[in-house]
Amino acid sequence: MTFKQKGPLMSFDPFDFKNAMPVINEDSEFFPLMSSEDEEEMNNEQVPDALPILPLRNTVLFPGVVIPITVGRDKSIKLIRDANKGTRMIGVAAQKDVAVEDPTFEQLHQVGTVAVIIKMLQMPDGNTTVILQGKKRFYLKEEVQTEPYIKATIEPFKEVKPKEDKEYKAMISSIKDMAMNIIQLSPNIPSEAGIAIRNIESNSFLINFISSNMNADMSVKQGLLEVANRREMANQVLGHLTTELQMLELKNQIQTRVRVDLDKQQRDYFLNQQLKTIQEELGGNTPDLELENLRERGAKKKWDVEVKKHFNKELEKLARINPAAADYSVQINYLELLLDLPWNEFTKDNFDLKRAEKVLDKDHFGLDKVKQRIIEYLAVLKLKHDMKAPILCLVGPPGVGKTSLGKSIAKALGRKYVRMALGGIRDEAEIRGHRKTYIGAMPGRIIQSVKKAGAANPVFILDEIDKVGSDFRGDPSSALLEVLDPEQNNSFYDHYVEMDFDLSNVMFIATANSLSSIQPALLDRMEIIEVNGYTIEEKVEIAKQHLLPKQREAHGLKTRDVAIKPDVIEKIIEDYTRESGVRGLEKKIGSVVRGVAKNIALDEIYNPSVSKKDVERILGAPIFDKDLYENNNNAGVVTGLAWTSVGGDILFIEASLSPGKGKLTLTGSLGDVMKESAVIALAYLRAHAARFNIDGRLFDQWDVHVHVPAGATPKDGPSAGITMLTALTSAFTQRKVKQNLAMTGEITLRGRVLPVGGIKEKILAAKRANIKEIILCKSNQKDILEIKESYIKDLQFHYVTEMREVIELALLNEKVDEPLDLTIKQPVKAELN
Repeated sequence: MTFKQKGPLMSFDPFDFKNAMPVINEDSEFFPLMSSEDEEEMNNEQVPDALPILPLRNTVLFPGVVIPITVGRDKSIKLIRDANKGTRMIGVAAQKDVAVEDPTFEQLHQVGTVAVIIKMLQMPDGNTTVILQGKKRFYLKEEVQTEPYIKATIEPFKEVKPKEDKEYKAMISSIKDMAMNIIQLSPNIPSEAGIAIRNIESNSFLINFISSNMNADMSVKQGLLEVANRREMANQVLGHLTTELQMLELKNQIQTRVRVDLDKQQRDYFLNQQLKTIQEELGGNTPDLELENLRERGAKKKWDVEVKKHFNKELEKLARINPAAADYSVQINYLELLLDLPWNEFTKDNFDLKRAEKVLDKDHFGLDKVKQRIIEYLAVLKLKHDMKAPILCLVGPPGVGKTSLGKSIAKALGRKYVRMALGGIRDEAEIRGHRKTYIGAMPGRIIQSVKKAGAANPVFILDEIDKVGSDFRGDPSSALLEVLDPEQNNSFYDHYVEMDFDLSNVMFIATANSLSSIQPALLDRMEIIEVNGYTIEEKVEIAKQHLLPKQREAHGLKTRDVAIKPDVIEKIIEDYTRESGVRGLEKKIGSVVRGVAKNIALDEIYNPSVSKKDVERILGAPIFDKDLYENNNNAGVVTGLAWTSVGGDILFIEASLSPGKGKLTLTGSLGDVMKESAVIALAYLRAHAARFNIDGRLFDQWDVHVHVPAGATPKDGPSAGITMLTALTSAFTQRKVKQNLAMTGEITLRGRVLPVGGIKEKILAAKRANIKEIILCKSNQKDILEIKESYIKDLQFHYVTEMREVIELALLNEKVDEPLDLTIKQPVKAELN
């Protein structure tokens, strides 16, 4: 049973929704105990056929009982104010679900209580408290209005009055005695409650009064309210009181077991023991139990002596902290992190190299160099059984499968897989963690990821390592130096953990689109593996084996519903995508599959085998024209090969001449390096004009304009050097450039051709543009040898070391159709009179 503490005659707790009632003392005239005559008068009181219904969230009102209710809903406030102006009589019904903010008529219990508003109080906090007294029970019959509040017709609740025999009187006497015993055993219940119970004359009101105030859930009280037979209701109340009395007696027994008369120090100790015993009986947890649990978990860990010593020291520190202090939860979180970290806990590596090869080949087509490196690592680990994990860095354009390759490696090794996106990270604490002294401190993401993996040797993907930033909060790239150094990461120090953690068994795999933005010291710690773009043949196979099945599954189609032949896939690749990876290709295939899905959903007749016409109907007109670059009728226009962050591409160098004084103009959003290449090319051509049958005086009488189309796109790099030289030579000689020819290479003033990077991407771009011949530096021949011969069988490569070789290979002896007149104009001599 629950009663309020002593206080003034009329005191209410506006926040106690469950068991609120006025305080009662011996002199109370506000709460006259209901007699049998009062009860009969209440039962005979006329009640309207329809009443406004007030939903109660956390309490049940019984007839005759007075309770205060805090009203918070706008509808309820409106209802109370309207009723207070009229008959002051309302209907009260409990909600079925207390979580519902605005219950409907169907969400109310069908049995409620007619109530009279005794008083309405405006509380200092702005809430409205209304004091209600229950009158009689009713059935909700039919809803007559929903706004501004619920109003419903009601019908009287048919009660079965018990026979006043000896058994019933004994039951009522037992209820009264048990209630008195509960009040005596409960130190929080005031003695005035016993006075109130002793003075109650009406048996039915006694049952209602105890039902309202006993310690039971709202569902139990609602069940009692719905019992029509008073004898049955009294029987149920007696059962609940018996259970509550037994619980109180058990509690007193527990207190008796730990009550010992000792000095203050020992008394405090045994009070804590008493609390512990109570918590054990209730199934709860105490600070001592938490310490014991942490100690037991620590005993099972496989950590080193230093870590174990540190953990025990921190555990002792926790024991000295007051559980109510703020530092207590911080220390608990720290100790739980130490326990959750996988100290010396490893997953078993799978050394079946044949299986590993099959897994890698199944998940990824091509990428032979990467697969070979993984198999080499597995082979050494199988032989040595102990090896510092390498730090691999997969570099390549987007969409080539760098990140997904990490999952395949983890599957092949049988290790846990963790991925950490580094893009946009600017705070060093993201890597090394915060010190525990900071509010909201937490470990770095490296430690968090290892904890998430649950093993000390996962495959750890550091995604987009070239996108790491830096600002006033620190330099995450510098923090990664220790993580990615095989000689140092066996003792990685996180500011939050405050202990060295061994990362040497973690297989870190970094991914990047470009190496130019990676800190040199960080780059030096990683083994660079280039993941170049795919050839058309490789893309076709990837689409057949991976992309099409994936898109079919994503769109709810089966194999028989849609099929795309290799020649159709090749058309999608050539006409609708221009990339090194396959991300754009996957989107286009997804569009085609969606087009087929629409036909199926609309029950339209269609051919499951997608044709080239179907592709154009779904995707529209081709976006890219591969035959755009075959014309060589203009002097000074040469095709070059370029590398971009999304793969290879071709570009044009246009050189034109106009009468002038030898001025050089460069346009096309060129960077400093590219501008220097144009200056070097023109300087070399002027110095060796005779070698190319060019009159040196032309350079002083004609202005030169070099332009690279797509002027809004910034361009830079040295690889356009030989292309600019060829364009200038073609312009000054008016000779045609060989058809279907492209080139790439850096030049020097001495006439040397130097190697450049991104060769595979450039070769793929040349194939897409239907280029047949390519001029490269001889030092780049090794890059060509890494490409499968079947992929480049239609290309002819020319390897050069000198500029003159480039001109001999690129320019024909044939003049363009409409050559400029580049004859030297002799200056007119002035005649003397």
